[in-house]
Amino acid sequence: MIKFKNNRYKNDILGMPILGYIFKNQKFLLFIRLVVLALFLFGIYLGLEDHGKENIFTRYLFWGLFWSLFMVLTLSTFGRIFCGICPHGFLGKYITKYGLQKEMPSWLKNPWWGLILIVVGWWAVNYSFPGFYKTPLATAIVFIAITVIAFILYYLYKDMSYCKYVCPIGSLTKAYHRMSFTWLSSYKEDCSTCKTFDCAIACPYNLKPFTFTKKNSMEDCSLCMECTSACDAISFNIVPPAQSLYKKFKIDKIEVWTYILITAAISITMSFHHGLGHSKIAVYMPWTQTAEFFKGFVNFGKVDPIGLFAFIYSITIVLAVVVIGMFIASKALKVTYSKAFYTLGYAFAPLFLIGGLDHLMHGFFTHTYANIANGFIYGFGLDTEKIQNLASRKDTWLEVFAVFKYIAVAWAFFIMYKRVNLFKASKKAKTVAFIFASLLIILYLFMNLFRAYSMNTYGKATSEKHISYDDDKSKKLKTLNLANTIVLKNAK
Repeated sequence: MIKFKNNRYKNDILGMPILGYIFKNQKFLLFIRLVVLALFLFGIYLGLEDHGKENIFTRYLFWGLFWSLFMVLTLSTFGRIFCGICPHGFLGKYITKYGLQKEMPSWLKNPWWGLILIVVGWWAVNYSFPGFYKTPLATAIVFIAITVIAFILYYLYKDMSYCKYVCPIGSLTKAYHRMSFTWLSSYKEDCSTCKTFDCAIACPYNLKPFTFTKKNSMEDCSLCMECTSACDAISFNIVPPAQSLYKKFKIDKIEVWTYILITAAISITMSFHHGLGHSKIAVYMPWTQTAEFFKGFVNFGKVDPIGLFAFIYSITIVLAVVVIGMFIASKALKVTYSKAFYTLGYAFAPLFLIGGLDHLMHGFFTHTYANIANGFIYGFGLDTEKIQNLASRKDTWLEVFAVFKYIAVAWAFFIMYKRVNLFKASKKAKTVAFIFASLLIILYLFMNLFRAYSMNTYGKATSEKHISYDDDKSKKLKTLNLANTIVLKNAK
């Protein structure tokens, strides 16, 4: 154990005056966690107590501030720090310490649970039942249910197993932290003579920080920074973004599937449903046509069939594109399909996280900032005027954020190039593999270009909202009312 490390690297955040204090001082981190916990509990309480539409605090605390603003911004910069201040992880550490500490059964010890929960349990429901989760009461109930499940699993099993395998955002944050520009490790010269391994003992996840660089993987590290208080030889360095993706490391299959399914569920589905849904050609899109066909003999009730089929089309098309592309790439490289799939699939990492910054920043200026601020004004009963949006959707300068989508594409192509070169093959074989393995990247690029083309060529839909089943019913009712009015006038 090293009590004080004096000569730190220049890029070591823990040696920097302000950032070093933020990430290393345990009392300050405890304060941040307590504040987040207090907001979390108050948001749930207010959602149960005041579940009318006026309560915008609960909705925008969870679905505006925590997700997606804070999480996407931090994952793309400092990494997985949301997990480090998460109320579940914060309290779970103490629950696990005094719990039964059993080994989680193999059927539950599967990170697919968390990925399925976020893709199906959140996104599929969100597209099918718009706004279902976003009422104050529904939000409170969802997080109460997740909290109860989390605490039970913390108490039963050791090594923060809930975070590793069941948490809905666990797989997501673990996969996307690779895009950040930070890396937790240790000073090799100090660790070479260490015999106490205090950093590993202090880690709630039973990890060994001194092995991260050698493995080229931070594994399940949540950046809780517990290891920094146990030994001062821990470093938290600023590194080239996504550096680990350019080299070999032990493949984690769930990370690749996270990139693929999250890109399909968020980026591509939103291009289908929300992006093209704003254009005048929305009614001609396959998912809209399919919804219209099934509405002829299926009563969807409160389900938005266009959103549902946009999601189904997106998942189906993305899986088909990836499977076919990777199959051809594997044949070109003369390796097994599995090896090609999981080695090259890491190139999809930037598509959602970096490309999503366009939607995130556009939304921040047009509504997110004002919604969060007004939510806090309402939640805490502040005597002040409502905050106005920082920009209007009509402001052309907001288009500057579209550059993030093309940065994501260029970055994904670069990572694919690096990862294709990890294979020993001819230049021609690598070129073929690069092209076909990149089909998802090409699809992502095409959707963004086609959306821009459709808007410029055909224009925006009359309504600001994307076309949905509710909008369709509303139009029919307005048409019917207008017809009735005309009939009555003629009768008179």
